Amino acid sequence: MRRKPRWWLYIVLVTGFVAMIFPFIWMLLGSFKTNAEIRSAPLNFFPENPTLENYVQLFGRLDFTTYFTNSVVVAVFVTLGNIVFSSMLGYALAKLEFAGKKVLFGLVLGTLMVPGVVTFVPLFVLTSNLGLVNSYPGLILPFLITPLGVFLMRQFILSLPDDIIEAARIDGASEWRIFLRVIMPLCGPAVATLAILTFLGSWNNFLWPLVVATSEDKYTLPVALALYSVGQNASQYGLMMAGAVVVVVPVLAIFIALQRYFVQGIALTGIK
Repeated sequence: MRRKPRWWLYIVLVTGFVAMIFPFIWMLLGSFKTNAEIRSAPLNFFPENPTLENYVQLFGRLDFTTYFTNSVVVAVFVTLGNIVFSSMLGYALAKLEFAGKKVLFGLVLGTLMVPGVVTFVPLFVLTSNLGLVNSYPGLILPFLITPLGVFLMRQFILSLPDDIIEAARIDGASEWRIFLRVIMPLCGPAVATLAILTFLGSWNNFLWPLVVATSEDKYTLPVALALYSVGQNASQYGLMMAGAVVVVVPVLAIFIALQRYFVQGIALTGIK
């Protein structure tokens, strides 16, 4: 019996894809338009006279390099910290036995249900008392480990067979050596997923850098673009679109580079 073609399914998928990607295409094309062309009526989808003036202003007139560097430093260190510390705690919760293990894992699950705004004020007070306001440590340290990262790594490491760990212990390997040489090489898909989620969250983080960074030399890209888009600068749509493109490109590049790990499945054991 021949299956009927699901033409309606393809229409729905294509429609959803177009609706999802259209704002990004419009943003990219708008970054090559003049402000007058963007505000003209009727609107032109493609730029009539493409120009790089918006990008020239972005990197020339504004201190955009500093903002970009700040975002890169914060996002990279936060991502690396989550990979290291979330993996360590995830391994302990998955494969080690110690007193209070279930209670600790229950606390991790509990913090997943607590909105970030609930802990925002206490976290800022703690950061201020430690003298970390308007500094890289103040932007990075509160996010070096997240409950989601711990839960993700714990669930993945839990799926790894205990036999390989026991074999390493019989050979005399320490827990550190087992973690570094046995566990981490098998956690490629989970680490890639954690890296993408963490980098994306840190790169797009707005509220915390807005409060902690009190001077422009510590502003990240989202904060700089948001503050620049108020007042008389709010009418410079081409310049803002060019800035938005620069913000989006690194995230897309990382996702494209690591997307193959997602299709391997989160329950992959990695035994070769």
